[in-house]
Amino acid sequence: MKILMPEWKSFGNEDIIAAFKALNHTVKTIPFSNKELHHDEQTENDLVSEIRQFSPDFVFTFNYFPIISLACKKTDTRYVSWIYDSPYVLLYSYTVINPCNYVFVFDKELYLEFRNAGISTVYYLPLAANTDRLSAMTDFEAFQKSKWACQSNIAFVGSLYTEKHQFYQRLNGIKPYTRGYLEGIMAAQKKVYGYNFIQELLKPEIVEDLMRVLPMQPDPTSVESVEYLYAQYVINRQITATERSELLTAIGEHHSFDLYTPDEKLQLQGCTNHGPVDYYDMAPYVFKTAKINLNISLRSIKSGIPLRAFDILGAGGFLLTNYQADFDDCYVAGEDYVYFESKEDLLTKIDYYLNHEEERVAIAQNGFRKTAENHTYEQRVLEILSYLT
Repeated sequence: MKILMPEWKSFGNEDIIAAFKALNHTVKTIPFSNKELHHDEQTENDLVSEIRQFSPDFVFTFNYFPIISLACKKTDTRYVSWIYDSPYVLLYSYTVINPCNYVFVFDKELYLEFRNAGISTVYYLPLAANTDRLSAMTDFEAFQKSKWACQSNIAFVGSLYTEKHQFYQRLNGIKPYTRGYLEGIMAAQKKVYGYNFIQELLKPEIVEDLMRVLPMQPDPTSVESVEYLYAQYVINRQITATERSELLTAIGEHHSFDLYTPDEKLQLQGCTNHGPVDYYDMAPYVFKTAKINLNISLRSIKSGIPLRAFDILGAGGFLLTNYQADFDDCYVAGEDYVYFESKEDLLTKIDYYLNHEEERVAIAQNGFRKTAENHTYEQRVLEILSYLT
């Protein structure tokens, strides 16, 4: 097949292109800005021209872009998009229902939301790892000499959302009742893994007060609600920030750990903060060398497995993660990975697996084998193609 890929700086570009080519498909990449969020006639015309000139079997992008869907609709070309961001507001664009679309989301609960609404262009597809590339990364000597070399047994790669001002910090002036209500539901949500209830608990009077202090309005070309915007971009982001900080602080009271995060100035007890790490070239060495790799999912992810978790397992690392229901579709808990249910459970399992190396190594090896057998980019491409043929 011939595949046209408008390429922006997304995770997975090299991996998906390698998978397409390994399966004997032809890929043409063209530059594309992920800032092209709304209709721009010139950009659409340029895309239409590229599509007509190359005549692909389908157009592919990571994440969904309405302007590409419009160009594909105009040229009667199939548009395949695979979303890995959460939240992703463009998924609620009216254009999602265009019959040219094949929109794949990594979160089953999100997929079910669309299916139950009668949307037939959205499908469920977990993310993946390029185990061949990750296995070939063996230059440990260079890694050990770098600023990112692990200093301890435990590592977390990801943002703590302290590097820039967050929306929640802009809620100065909300009513005391609103503040107390939000703090209450956030505290309750932090105790629950596997189900997010924030959006459904945003009562009209709470939303009204939020809009007074931090105005947000849905895009007129999409169907997301204002409750969705506040829940996903303000409240769930704040829950994630405080949860990651609290869990890492608790770990630091008992163990040293390595942190790889955009905020290079952040200081936590027991923490060696290496600053941001290149996710493609260096983070896999962290996953390979740390005895325990943590995943603390964004609370806006309903049930899906984050990309970080697949890459840890695909690199042969030991994964200790919060519970996400979609793991049950792909892996066996306690056999391929381990999940925690609370801060106390997290600390207990860290102690246990640091003291049971043989069991920990066996679980990491199982997770790698399962990923290499069932969850590579090549396998996901075959799954995508099964919907197109």
